[in-house]
Amino acid sequence: MNYQVKVIQPCGNFDGRKGRQVYEEMTRAIALGTKTILIDFQDITFMDSSGFGTMLLALRIVRQKQGRLVICSINEQIRMIFEISDTIKLFEFFPDQESFLLGVNQY
Repeated sequence: MNYQVKVIQPCGNFDGRKGRQVYEEMTRAIALGTKTILIDFQDITFMDSSGFGTMLLALRIVRQKQGRLVICSINEQIRMIFEISDTIKLFEFFPDQESFLLGVNQY
């Protein structure tokens, strides 16, 4: 199976500006046929409501294309945003890229 994954690794604060950059990179990858988007939050220190809104929009777009949006390496502050908003069950989370890629390679 040819399993194509686009890894996006933003850094700094995940705000509206950073969210737009990630969204644009993601939509370019989808337009090229990528079905799985992995967003690695390892280098993200903070996410505001604009960044969170971008994640919800990204999830909707990926699902419309029958794709998969995966998030890894989130810190506690970001995890709490997903938990408090009761959206944590909508997303797929992995501890890190390696954990996700190991799972993909088992198929």
